[in-house]
Amino acid sequence: MLVYNATKQQFIDDVRANIIADAIQNEVARKLNRNSPRNEVKSWECSLRFMMSALLDEGIPASAGVAIEYNIPLTNRRVDFILTGKNHQRDDVAVIVELKQWQFVEVTKKDAIVRTQLGGSVRETNHPSYQAWSYSALIADYNETVRSESIRLVPCAYLHNMKQADEINDPCYEPHTSLAPVFISPDALKLSEFLSKHIKYGDSNGIMYRIEHGVIKPSKNLADALASMMQGNAEFLMIDEQKLVYETAIDLAHRAGSENKKCLIVKGGPGTGKSVVAINLLVELTKREMMTQYVSRNSAPREVFKKKLTGTSKKTHIDNLFKGSGSYVNAKPDTFHVLIVDEAHRLNEKSGMYQNLGESQIKEVITASRLSIFFIDEAQRVTLKDVGTVEEIRRRAAECGADVQELELASQFRCNGSDGYLAWLDNALQIRTTTNIDLSDIDYEFQVFDDPSAMRRAIIEKNRKTNKARMVAGYCWPWASKKDKHAMDIVLPEHGFEAQWNLDDDGMLWAIAEDSVDQIGCIHTCQGLEFDYVGVIIGEDFVIRGGRVVTDAGKRAEQDRSVRGYKKMFKEQPENARVLADQIIKNTYRTLMTRGQKGCYVYATDLETREYFSAFVRSQEATEPLDVAEDTGTLDDLHLPIMTRDEVVPFERHVPVYDLSIAAGEFGEMQIANAEYWVELPDFMRVSPDLFVSRVVGESMNRRIPNGAWCLFRANPGGTRQGKVVVVQHRAIEDPDHGGSFTIKLYQSEKIEEYGELMNKRIVLKPQTNAFGYKDIVLEEELDDLKVIGEFLSVL
Repeated sequence: MLVYNATKQQFIDDVRANIIADAIQNEVARKLNRNSPRNEVKSWECSLRFMMSALLDEGIPASAGVAIEYNIPLTNRRVDFILTGKNHQRDDVAVIVELKQWQFVEVTKKDAIVRTQLGGSVRETNHPSYQAWSYSALIADYNETVRSESIRLVPCAYLHNMKQADEINDPCYEPHTSLAPVFISPDALKLSEFLSKHIKYGDSNGIMYRIEHGVIKPSKNLADALASMMQGNAEFLMIDEQKLVYETAIDLAHRAGSENKKCLIVKGGPGTGKSVVAINLLVELTKREMMTQYVSRNSAPREVFKKKLTGTSKKTHIDNLFKGSGSYVNAKPDTFHVLIVDEAHRLNEKSGMYQNLGESQIKEVITASRLSIFFIDEAQRVTLKDVGTVEEIRRRAAECGADVQELELASQFRCNGSDGYLAWLDNALQIRTTTNIDLSDIDYEFQVFDDPSAMRRAIIEKNRKTNKARMVAGYCWPWASKKDKHAMDIVLPEHGFEAQWNLDDDGMLWAIAEDSVDQIGCIHTCQGLEFDYVGVIIGEDFVIRGGRVVTDAGKRAEQDRSVRGYKKMFKEQPENARVLADQIIKNTYRTLMTRGQKGCYVYATDLETREYFSAFVRSQEATEPLDVAEDTGTLDDLHLPIMTRDEVVPFERHVPVYDLSIAAGEFGEMQIANAEYWVELPDFMRVSPDLFVSRVVGESMNRRIPNGAWCLFRANPGGTRQGKVVVVQHRAIEDPDHGGSFTIKLYQSEKIEEYGELMNKRIVLKPQTNAFGYKDIVLEEELDDLKVIGEFLSVL
């Protein structure tokens, strides 16, 4: 996703006109569904003015491309600035510029780590050369178009407020500055020379558009890469906080001792790379001949890792690397150099089959090691016995005399790198209130099914190629097949659906077993693992009533260990029991619904719950053209309350449904206000007099808008249209889908200055499609006659 895309000349014009920050801020709000803090806006205003000065070099062509805030595929990382064009050999080139407002840095002994002023204090962070290089490497790694079309990526960094270069160019950082040179304030002319050296000719074939819409390679699976990693191969590129956590842990491991115990707490949500960093540390510290073990309470990831390593190492060696969290009850103090605890939120108070051994698993880990590392996400505590919290680790570390350091992982590699999906999910599950109230502009496949059999067929189809799609469910059905291999566990007779929980034969290896796609997994067999696609059955323990989530631990199967002890707790402390069980159930579905890297499919047994989730998404299938059903007064496939003009108070809760095919001439608020049919928007959408709903027919925008989708628009939008999807009308337009004089396309314009004002010189209306035969619509004459009817807001 791109926030801003223009030519060099247009970028310079926007900076000179003092509108660049506003343009970016508006697009961040529209595309990323968030407001920009004042300090972020100020950084754009400052840094982009410096970049404008660097681009004034006449050796850099005016038609070079400028892209700002490019989101790297499958992550939540954004590149500050990209300049595109062709080099002297006419190869396609994209120069990646990491912009920093730092005024100083301090050298550290950690690889690619510096200290500088961040967030009100001096902190450690990545060297900007490493950051720029790692971003370019990620783009090349994930974007097949960049590789197949030989688009050259050239990284660099620009610290425009820094006056002295000694520390930032310290010889210890040479391996990184040699890959991505760093420029400071006195180097402004050198930066211009660097840019003109790599960008000799303009961007004549949409380099950034091809990168943005390139073929994306799925992110790697940790279990599949494990054997290669154990042989010392760098399978995963660590960026930003991941690199900082890794280097900090290596440094602490060398400094920790019997009289100088260390404890590192690493917080991070689903897919932030906790397990990737943990395994990388296990490999590196073992290579450095430090006694190190990977520890987890849940046996599923351990067993999968061991299975993947079978045949590559001796069983005793593998078993010595991966241990359960109850293994240290009788361990002597400081037996290990390092113990790495993954999924630390799942730790129990005591160990043993009856959980009656020892004092505290957390304390036992800290006692048994010189350095203990806890990777934790408190929002993934899914049983009443989970005691792994940051506060509890701090308390136990203090008892053991261990110094505690805390870091946090934010770089997102699950759910297509979409923090937006995770924030929406938290909002939808009503775990916490977020600004992500819908799934618009979220590059993640989320579908709701009315039939579990249809969802199973979809998962089986996704599983055919890579064996990385599975179905899971809330533990609301007894495990009958544990005793009777022929019994069915999850039975939904109204849909003719029957399935078994994962069999004892596969056990914790269900997630990778060859023939297990027909079986249903639960939280105990999938937490800590990942798939490409996950299908989730939501049981009666989580339902929606009147728009609110209602949870009921009593609906869980008696065999479910996650709520064992709830009845006793409810008798003794009913309110506390309800709150804790509510948190456990919500956390369970949050964890299940974030196991898929590329998509999540959902079926809820409760109808109102299905309708709740369906309101956030639209059908993936193409729908028929606009058709009013005379007998019901509803509009086909528009699954929202529909009323006639006489039944509503306009724009209080309802907005008009408008047929764009009659949007001719004086299209305006009065015209849409007189529409015959009106739709009631969901509660989370704010109604205003400039909104209307219409159906989009055709494939020319199918990357954003599926054929036949009902969409929400804002009529007569003001401000800049650059980079927005808009409905426009012009006599020279003949839309390829319907032949009309209006069309829905991505709007781009080139401006020139005349008599002190910026005027449109050329307008390009771009399709965003996977289909063939669609071309840019280019307007160069009678531009004043172009009418922007509306701005696309979201698919309903």
